[in-house]
Amino acid sequence: MSMRRPATFLAALAVVLLALAPALAEARPGGRGSSGSRGVRTYQAPPPTNTAPSTAQRFDRTASQPGTAATARPGMAPGAAPQRSFMGSFGGALLAGGLIGALLGYGLFGGGAGIGAMLGLLLQIALIGLVVMFVLRLVRGRRPAVAGGPQGQAFEAPAAGPKPMGGLGGGLKGATPGDAAITVGPADFQAFEALLAEMNAAWSKRDLAALRAISTPEMVAYFAQDLRDLEARNWRNETRDVRLEQGDLSEAWNEGEEDYATVAMRFSLLDATFDNATGKVVEGSTTDRQEATELWTFVRKGPGGRWMLSAIQQTA
Repeated sequence: MSMRRPATFLAALAVVLLALAPALAEARPGGRGSSGSRGVRTYQAPPPTNTAPSTAQRFDRTASQPGTAATARPGMAPGAAPQRSFMGSFGGALLAGGLIGALLGYGLFGGGAGIGAMLGLLLQIALIGLVVMFVLRLVRGRRPAVAGGPQGQAFEAPAAGPKPMGGLGGGLKGATPGDAAITVGPADFQAFEALLAEMNAAWSKRDLAALRAISTPEMVAYFAQDLRDLEARNWRNETRDVRLEQGDLSEAWNEGEEDYATVAMRFSLLDATFDNATGKVVEGSTTDRQEATELWTFVRKGPGGRWMLSAIQQTA
């Protein structure tokens, strides 16, 4: 019995830590969360559109402070995420260290009652893990699989209804009064659609150089961190056959030398996460298409600049 107890405790510890680990499955670009910056409008909800009539979620990760237009925190090195959740940084390390310390007889913060106190600690952590898993299931439940194929629609004007792929009309303007609205035309919408495909292709190849060419340093930092988290589990995520089903402009505006455009996009894709050791799918599917509706914000240096991905927001 004395030999079995340590093994039982270690197994329980592994289960708890796995339950508290970040939700990395189905981790397409952006990690199914809201990350990035929208200039001075980072803390403002984008206007609803026909494609995304519901409210956009607040940013889980952003380098912008209220009232600023920063797209990357000063001194932030590419590949270093500006903000991490509690369980993903200091809090997670503290918790893991406390559990290991409890196994050794020192308690969560030192001076604990050893194995006896650890039982109560594991019970509390297990309850937290159950809550985390419940929330994750609720979030994943909002992502239904797509039974049929694409509908063949592209970007649409908010007041004009859907337009066929490649049949974009005239330019659209941001609608927020008092701001310097900019014109967004067919060429811009084609660039947004192309970036949707390029971003997923670079992500699937884990090509940070390609990601740097089409996204801001802040977004590259988040992508790099998400890829490292997947690699820590010996997993990889691949998205294939990405098809834009419908999209429209939420708002477009100018901030000094930079232009911003937030676009709602509904797209379908094959999204699967693989175990590198076995090659087996651990989440998602290589045959069943999934659908997502997200708000992507793009930024460029003036009218002649190239659009770069600045933020991805989930819809509520």
